Amino acid sequence: MDHRYIVIEGPIGVGKSSLANILSERFSARRVMEVVEENPFLSAFYEDRAKFAFQTQMFFLLSRFKQQQALFQQDLFASITVSDYLFAKDRIFAHLTLDPNELALYERVFEELGPRVTRPDLVVYLQARNDVLLNRIKKRGREFERKFDPVYLEDLSRAYGEFFFHYKDTPLLVVNTSDIDFVNNAEDLENLVKIIGETHKGTHHYQPMSVAK
Repeated sequence: MDHRYIVIEGPIGVGKSSLANILSERFSARRVMEVVEENPFLSAFYEDRAKFAFQTQMFFLLSRFKQQQALFQQDLFASITVSDYLFAKDRIFAHLTLDPNELALYERVFEELGPRVTRPDLVVYLQARNDVLLNRIKKRGREFERKFDPVYLEDLSRAYGEFFFHYKDTPLLVVNTSDIDFVNNAEDLENLVKIIGETHKGTHHYQPMSVAK
């Protein structure tokens, strides 16, 4: 694997953490996982998004920045690093959930922090149909996602698509995971790992079909 810093991205339920875990084990890589359950506002946010959006978003922004700074202070490239989030994607959620005044304040903070975060060598953006995402969210059984709003998920997936349509900061691999199972199907996984290893410049799209019978 030539890449030293790989980021896995995509909407909720798409399999970011699963793929990050698999790659980190495969390449004996350092694993950087997004802090989700530790956000004290997240459960309240899913109950009342308008009321708790700003607190939720600022907690994520600052906790992610602290984690990224810890990486930067270490020797990031001493080994392969795999992360299940891209710092810049934080703005996707902010633009989706914050009102104009909250967003203006958020942007001021983000503009101070964003340039101080190390860019990855490759971003792998995982996509899936909304019904697939909802099914995966249900299967993982997180309590705070028990009443997950499918309309919010659809809006989020659309916002992700828009973000990465314009994304040019790093090499990008876009993967539609709707019809594959890289967690339980070895050949699906091997095909995906091969494509990841071969992607070095520009934006590439991978539309696999499952090899499962």
